[in-house]
Amino acid sequence: MAAMLCFTFASAATARTVRVVAFGDSLTAGYGIPRAAAFPAQLEVALRAKGLDVAVANAGVSGETATQGLARLDWSVPEGTDAVIVELGANDMLRGLDPAATRRALAEIVQRLKARGIAVLLAGMRAAPNLGRPYQETFDRIFPDLATTEGVLLYPFFLDGIAGDRTLNLPDGLHPNPDGVKRIVAGILPKAEELVAQAGKGK
Repeated sequence: MAAMLCFTFASAATARTVRVVAFGDSLTAGYGIPRAAAFPAQLEVALRAKGLDVAVANAGVSGETATQGLARLDWSVPEGTDAVIVELGANDMLRGLDPAATRRALAEIVQRLKARGIAVLLAGMRAAPNLGRPYQETFDRIFPDLATTEGVLLYPFFLDGIAGDRTLNLPDGLHPNPDGVKRIVAGILPKAEELVAQAGKGK
């Protein structure tokens, strides 16, 4: 019994919070809504409600492209980070940037995180139909292809369930309102739980 108690106390003493960084653009940062209603904050609440000891940091920068994200990766994802949700690409698509450049930047972000022993969840984006079918098909392939090639988790479409829904977006039609963020969190939550589990194994 004494040995069991010692083991229990030792396990409790060595357990620590899993540190997750949500690394993205305005969709992560929480453009136009209170920071407490933004994706990282709502996701942390949802994960903790599942009994997980996690802290989710908001490393979102509005207007950022994948290449710009790559440029700030090292200081935005500090030492001690266990897992990262990569949510970039929407601004590349909105500006009609070359999908090859987006792919290269995202690939390097994922590779550099993996090299640091950080678990990765790639949040996918989809191109708007008005950009034309060739662009749309090329852009949309970036995320599943990278997830397969790099062996990381994938949530296929970050805006699944809210894109085009006026009741879940701000008046600009591009950014989720707090209810929209809640829908995003509900959709991505199973993958986020899987991410935390992966990160926990590496601790």
